[in-house]
Amino acid sequence: MFVYPKRYDVIVVGGGHAGTEAALAAARMGCQTLLLTMNLDTIGQMSCNPAIGGIAKGHLVREIDALGGEMARNTDMTGLQFRMLNTKKGPSVWAPRAQCDKKAYQFRLKYVCERQQNLDCYQAQTIKLLTDDGMAFGVETSMEIQFHGTTVVITTGTFLRGLMHVGFQRQEGGRAGEAAATTLSGSLHEIGLELGRLKTGTPPRLNRRSIDFSQMEIQPGDEPVPYFTNWQDDLFHMEHSDASADGAHHRYPPGSVLHQIRGQLPCYLTATTQRTAEFIRANLDKSPLYAGKIKGIGPRYCPSIEDKIVRFADKPSHQIFLEPEGVATEEIYANGFSTSLPFEVQIELVRTICGCERAEILRPAYAVEYDYVFPTQLYPSLETKVCRNLYLAGQINGTSGYEEAGGQGIMAGINAARRVRSQNPIILRRDQAYIGVLIDDLVTKGTTEPYRMFTSRAEYRLILRQDNADQRLAELGHDVGLLPERHYQQYLRKWQIIASELERLEHTRFGSLTLAQILRRPEVVYRDLPSVTPGLSEEVVRQIEITLKYAGYIDRQEEEVEKFRKLEDKAIPEDFDYVRIPGMKTESRLKLQQIRPRTLGQAGRISGVSPADVSLLMVWLRRNGMQEVDSE
Repeated sequence: MFVYPKRYDVIVVGGGHAGTEAALAAARMGCQTLLLTMNLDTIGQMSCNPAIGGIAKGHLVREIDALGGEMARNTDMTGLQFRMLNTKKGPSVWAPRAQCDKKAYQFRLKYVCERQQNLDCYQAQTIKLLTDDGMAFGVETSMEIQFHGTTVVITTGTFLRGLMHVGFQRQEGGRAGEAAATTLSGSLHEIGLELGRLKTGTPPRLNRRSIDFSQMEIQPGDEPVPYFTNWQDDLFHMEHSDASADGAHHRYPPGSVLHQIRGQLPCYLTATTQRTAEFIRANLDKSPLYAGKIKGIGPRYCPSIEDKIVRFADKPSHQIFLEPEGVATEEIYANGFSTSLPFEVQIELVRTICGCERAEILRPAYAVEYDYVFPTQLYPSLETKVCRNLYLAGQINGTSGYEEAGGQGIMAGINAARRVRSQNPIILRRDQAYIGVLIDDLVTKGTTEPYRMFTSRAEYRLILRQDNADQRLAELGHDVGLLPERHYQQYLRKWQIIASELERLEHTRFGSLTLAQILRRPEVVYRDLPSVTPGLSEEVVRQIEITLKYAGYIDRQEEEVEKFRKLEDKAIPEDFDYVRIPGMKTESRLKLQQIRPRTLGQAGRISGVSPADVSLLMVWLRRNGMQEVDSE
């Protein structure tokens, strides 16, 4: 057995969206970091739709960016089309979404990782976790190489005992064309982690030249482009110095895909037909899902087309979005048409879609089953309870989606780095970030199906808007040493401008009213005011309008947050013995013993723990001297 001569502070296993954010975060915080992945060419690979953001997911990306992560910037540089969703509704549910060039996204992220100071990238398959006396100290690869380190972050995605299904044909793999990680699950089980089985799927990729787009509704991108990153000045001026003579650089970041192609690519909306439903019903016996061949539980909110037809039998059609996979490929992603039916069935099935009557499949759809760890076995820091210095992030914790993975990855990387420095972990609150909601839901409630983030999961979504992610998290990102100083200074300047203009509006009168009172009227926008400050960006103007128009709602929600914090700030000792509390229901006692909540607030969110038992716990703790949670 060969022990690699360099010892690392943080070892990250897996090069997907969780792994890259974890590795970059730890390295940028000054830790000697190793990123281990089975194939260096697939760092940041977008296994499913090459899209970032969407409802609630866009919030997560903006938060990753505010903390100092990479996902937003990588999206802005490689996006093909950008849209802001839900703009006809209130600002709390506005959400940016981008269709990316799959290969450009992947290769730029690889480039970023390879150039990152303090980060080594190495191609190897991890087969074993190394532990001693309940503490992780490294990993072993299939080539019998051991890498030793202080902390380990595992982000294996769908690769743990991955099994792909196309009809009744099965093949081991975490994604088409790539092998599964077949032995690491056993290593995790040996240290005491309980694993389950989940399933996800992907639709076929179609040949653009075989599709009749004239029968479909075109979906253009938004102009001006609603970029993801909070640091757009940096995006436009720091990435590259080249500029085109035609002026395109004024709208699109130099070096970005949009800059290269001089504009956004369209997507297209079409739909299934009655023939689609009839054909699926006639072939359900060939579906591995309905034949019981797939044991893993699939995502409720992203069902296969078979599921849609069966569960919504009265619906005449289902929307399908045809989206480009890149500028250098003819592949089109059929969003909403996930299936695991046999390839020969898929060929005819695709041709029942409007405009796809002659469509050709370049890559068949498939379903993939994989192992995951029940996330209630984690602390809110994402460290496992059974093994010190071992952190898990991404789909291994039961989530779906690049954005959920990235949010967990950056927090696991931050907390692994802070463990190296003997510092307390950073725990984001539910009123502070969607990332906080995501992690709290996982470690408190657990999940038995792929978890997807929605705005409805957040109690305080009016103050957790995508447009104020920097206000909520930039200072924290800077304080932990992740957000660069130049970005922090941009953040300070922006909010100083906003505060100054709000002050002016509150004290400038026009007739009997102040400008602030006028702007609070629903029909009035900032540019309608009789006196405006020239040169303010659209982003600043939007913040001013939201602050004034929604002031009453925001104030009420902040009052609710203060009440919420009274419970969140009341700590429960980690070794607390719940058997000591007389009168507590057995189910509550068992759940509390299993999850070991940090606070009374978290205890109240555990499924099966009644409000009465939380009250009993509160009284017992008060009698014994209740403590406040350390903010770090």
